Amino acid sequence: MIKILLAIKPEFALKIFNGTKKYEFRRSIFKNGDVKIVVVYASYPYQRVIGEFEIDEVIKNEPDSLWNMTKDHSGITKEHFDAYFHDRKNAFAIKIKKTIKYPEPKCLKKDFNIKYPPQSFVYLRDSEGELTEAFN
Repeated sequence: MIKILLAIKPEFALKIFNGTKKYEFRRSIFKNGDVKIVVVYASYPYQRVIGEFEIDEVIKNEPDSLWNMTKDHSGITKEHFDAYFHDRKNAFAIKIKKTIKYPEPKCLKKDFNIKYPPQSFVYLRDSEGELTEAFN
C-alpha cells in the first residue's frame, strides 16, 4: 500500500480529524495513482505528524466546478478557496474516506527519519512506521 506524507496547516488538519473537512485541496497532485493513505504532518506551530487518512478518490476539475462539488464539506471559505486556486486552470481535491488521529503525535525525524517537512508531499516506505494496519 503506497502512502504519502502531506504537510497541512494545523487549522485544516484538525478539521480533517474532527470530520468537518472531507476534502484536502491541492494545486498539484502526486503522480502515482496507487497512493491510498495520506499521513498528516500539521505544520507550524504543531510541527508533528498527528494522524492519517484513507483516500476515497482524487477529483480533478476546474476550480469553480470543484468548489460546487465539494463546498458543503470543504472545511474552508470560498474566499480562501478562490485565493488558493487563483489563476489555475485545474484544481484537485483529495476526498477523505476514513481518518485515524494518533493518540500521541509523532516526530518527523525520530519516527519517520525525515529531516524536513515536505513542501508538498513525500512518498513513505512501509518501513517508515506502522501506518496502514488500522485500515486493513
